[in-house]
Amino acid sequence: MASKQLWQWSGLDESGELQSGLCWSENRTAAMLQLYQQRLHPLTLKRRPVRRALWQAEHSTALLNQLATLLQAGLTLPEGLQLMAEQHPARQWQALLRHLAQSLEQGETFSAALQQWPEVFPPLWLAMIRTGELTGKLDECCFKLASQQKAQRELSLKVKKALRYPLIILSLTAAVVLAMVYLVLPEFSAIYQTFNTPLPALTRGVIAGANIVQQCALPFMVCALLASAAFPLLRNHAGWLRYRQRLLLTSPIIGPLVRGQRLSQVFTVLSLTQRSGIAFLQGLESVIETLTCPYWREVLQRAHREITEGASISAALKESGEFPSLCIQLVRTGEVSGALDSMLDNLAQHHSEQTQRQADGLAAVLEPLLLVVTGIIIGVLVVAMYLPIFHLGDAMGGAG
Repeated sequence: MASKQLWQWSGLDESGELQSGLCWSENRTAAMLQLYQQRLHPLTLKRRPVRRALWQAEHSTALLNQLATLLQAGLTLPEGLQLMAEQHPARQWQALLRHLAQSLEQGETFSAALQQWPEVFPPLWLAMIRTGELTGKLDECCFKLASQQKAQRELSLKVKKALRYPLIILSLTAAVVLAMVYLVLPEFSAIYQTFNTPLPALTRGVIAGANIVQQCALPFMVCALLASAAFPLLRNHAGWLRYRQRLLLTSPIIGPLVRGQRLSQVFTVLSLTQRSGIAFLQGLESVIETLTCPYWREVLQRAHREITEGASISAALKESGEFPSLCIQLVRTGEVSGALDSMLDNLAQHHSEQTQRQADGLAAVLEPLLLVVTGIIIGVLVVAMYLPIFHLGDAMGGAG
């Protein structure tokens, strides 16, 4: 995909009529040659920008499901791709689907055509499409793959939502507290300095805390700016990604969600490949290629190496230390009984349902808890600001 460029062209066909469209090619010369092969005489050829957001998984998964439906309806693969290209609203997808159809008409296999677009179609797609081509069940493999991708995306969104909500509430709370510390408390503090009566302990403590926050504001801002500048460099750094994943897995609240999501992804892909007739080691390689986290890739690579050296699947997974006892027990049962695909499917469903329940439960608990914490913090600040006024009124009443 990195070598492909999107070109907008206009030209004359053999009958002299003006035609226009988009095409994918490595460079301008290759694009011109491609148009000549289609018996077109190009007049203009301009490079167009590519919208990376259109390559996200939800777009490709919807197309895969649609393609499987067309194949079951009796259309050939090139016909289905051409029909999808005519109906798709995004022009760069239209060009890509037509490019794939042309590759198939030239004798190339579907999996080989998809392999030229790694940023659009992940390795799992290639393995499943290749299996469908070998078994003659391409439509069934496409349906299974689309269902798996949709389920994993929904689970990922639910986990992210459960983890994002506390961050939003805490950020808003911090913003309110800072606004009161910098804008409201100084005004009240200046007024109270004119009083000759001692301030309550709560008010003195809040004012002292506000002074500390104000004194530490500059160092904190410097650290925040340095962290913001370093984040783009660390985001793709393998060492940082490993450390972050270990930190998340050891967290008491976030850890079970992160682990459950990863295990659901691993066992779902393994179950999908097993039911499609792909060997376990090849399916494990597909899982490794679909994972973006270096830590989990290394865990599965070690398991793959131990299985290759003769260890059982359950022993290799147990040695990694990241799979709970239930996983090891069910995998061992599947190895002994010869029903490994069913056990993997049960594990995938179990971890998916468990993670969804944990995400829903976490959201249900955190919503009222964070509201209570936020109310207490803001309430303490308000009471601390107005408490001296009440004490002053009592003092004046006693003096009268």
